[in-house]
Amino acid sequence: MTSPPATARRAARTTPARRLLALARAELTLLGRSKGTLVVALLVPLVMPFSVRAGASEMDLEGTGLSVGSVVLPGAIGFSLLFAVYSALVNVYAARREELVLKRLRTGELRDAEILAGAALPSVAVGLLQSLLLAAGCVALLDVGAPEAPHYAVLGLLLGLALWPVLAAVTASLSRSVENAQVAAMPLLLLSFFGSGTMVPLEVMPDRVATVCELLPLTPVVELIRGGWTGDLSAADALGALAVTVAWIALGVFAVRRWFRWEPRR
Repeated sequence: MTSPPATARRAARTTPARRLLALARAELTLLGRSKGTLVVALLVPLVMPFSVRAGASEMDLEGTGLSVGSVVLPGAIGFSLLFAVYSALVNVYAARREELVLKRLRTGELRDAEILAGAALPSVAVGLLQSLLLAAGCVALLDVGAPEAPHYAVLGLLLGLALWPVLAAVTASLSRSVENAQVAAMPLLLLSFFGSGTMVPLEVMPDRVATVCELLPLTPVVELIRGGWTGDLSAADALGALAVTVAWIALGVFAVRRWFRWEPRR
């Protein structure tokens, strides 16, 4: 009995994890060649917390239970999710589509979800590492202290890392080019920037404005991370934040499956 060809043996050993890692390595190489995307992903989230700290120092936080540190830390992680994950991935998905990379990948054994997840892994890893560094920096420099309810902080970060790649894929599907993708990302970036508690905590907003802002996709992530550090988040509020995030993820997955485009519009 003859043994199967080497290519067949290699194909038999292929697993989703191997395929994801191979695609992630290739995407990491391409990401390293995109200087503009790297600058936005790596530098902007590290610079923005200084602006938040300056603004938080001028806020009247008396009676809110917040300190400058508890405002800056979740805001810094929010910036990392917005720029290192969401903004970077909008460009990645749009660029790979326009270069016909996504179309070619679909002709192989990779499933659609694996293609999108593999392309997202480098940005998600950058966002995770950056968030941990920012949290450590805030603890060391702003005297935030250890988190009172670390499980909420971890849950918030993981939910953010799961949600924003999905929203990036949705945004990329609405654009016709890489340039249009950058424009398409701006509304959600700006709304999250000013309305999700990254720059201004919901506690100092008017009640009606805060109620609306609670439904933005980044707000529950910031709320969980902030509550994890302060320990002031009740179980009911945590469940509400979890429900909003899961709803956004489900809505995003539905939109990607229905409208994501795998090849350029001609």
